[in-house]
Amino acid sequence: MHSANVKKSSWIGNGYDSWPDEFLARQFDTLLIDEPAPNVLRVMFNRPETSNSFNTVTCRELFDVFGPLEIVRKRFRCVVLTGVGDKAFCAGGDLKERRTLDEEEWMLQHELMERTVRAIVNCPVPIVAAINGAAYGGGLELALLCDFAYASTAARFALTEVSLGIMPGAGGTQNLARAVGERRAKELILAAKPFSAQEALAWGVVNELCEPDVLMQEVLAIASRIAGNAPIAVRQAKHAIHQGMQADLATGMLFEIEAYQRMVKSRDRQEGVAAFNEKRKPQFEGR
Repeated sequence: MHSANVKKSSWIGNGYDSWPDEFLARQFDTLLIDEPAPNVLRVMFNRPETSNSFNTVTCRELFDVFGPLEIVRKRFRCVVLTGVGDKAFCAGGDLKERRTLDEEEWMLQHELMERTVRAIVNCPVPIVAAINGAAYGGGLELALLCDFAYASTAARFALTEVSLGIMPGAGGTQNLARAVGERRAKELILAAKPFSAQEALAWGVVNELCEPDVLMQEVLAIASRIAGNAPIAVRQAKHAIHQGMQADLATGMLFEIEAYQRMVKSRDRQEGVAAFNEKRKPQFEGR
């Protein structure tokens, strides 16, 4: 696995304010990353020969990308997760690789995946999935970890693990049920039943369907809109929604107030109000 020679002090030493430009130049083995719009990080599964399935290296590289986002305050205000090409978002775990793993290696690989899942779940920056094709198994689970998703009209979905003697293990049993309801999730998971893009939209798995040739354009438009808002306010709102949904309403309201109070003293709050009154576009700094 290739990696650029980036010293930790280049971003950790300055208070986690930004990522060095060298990060975007890093040559990953299974991912492509770029900044297609200001403050938008695009992460692409780049194994088209395997329908963008993920292997052990992919798990490690995803962790390398999403881990720092939990503490870096600036530069990226929205993340887009997608796949290279127009056939597959991500077909899940690479079963050819897994066939070569013994039991201990399988468990170690999954432990790495669990850490990657936690890094994605804990990411304070909004993550939008652009589902450009098949999202099967772990690929659908990764999409469900995102804050919301747009999909190509040609996209296809399935959690087929039980047909292979395993079960979803990257949040699928929890996140699909939260998206579509318990009874629908049981049908889809226990029967390993595939479903269409139109069904995904109707059931709440995705927010919007786009023609394949305009999917990325639409996703970047919504990502740029998010990135143009006050980053502290966006992060705190995401935090309040996520935490509140795990609790009863009264507890969720307390999470909201806590998130709100942490935002009040920010420069961005002052800038936003000033810009509104001065009839100009705000210049948010994430401070």
